[in-house]
Amino acid sequence: MRKTIIGLALALGGLAGCTSAADTANENLSTAAENFEVPRRIVGINGITDEVLFTVEGYCSYEVDGRVFEVICLTDREKEEVERTTLHLSDNVTFVSTQTGPVSTDLFQPRVIFRPETIVPDFDLSTSGG
Repeated sequence: MRKTIIGLALALGGLAGCTSAADTANENLSTAAENFEVPRRIVGINGITDEVLFTVEGYCSYEVDGRVFEVICLTDREKEEVERTTLHLSDNVTFVSTQTGPVSTDLFQPRVIFRPETIVPDFDLSTSGG
């Protein structure tokens, strides 16, 4: 009985970690995009007039929080310079994000990134002394 319970627990635990290759690739591409490794073209479109309102291209990451759309793009890899564009979406504005180039990613192994330099932040000292 005990062996049956242990075997069942191992089988269920093994199945819980199973995902499709497409799901794993999707997660890995999202991780790569958050680390400025995916070239993208992001286009904002007015849904009433079909007018292109903005275009952003580069190694970009974006987030949508309600009606606020923030795009962060890496502009210089050597200097690690980034630019942020903040847009406020309305009812008739939509955006399309297209990956503009291929990115190699693993279909079966999830990608984990560990950045030890983020444990201790970079401090700037500002004093009010004369």
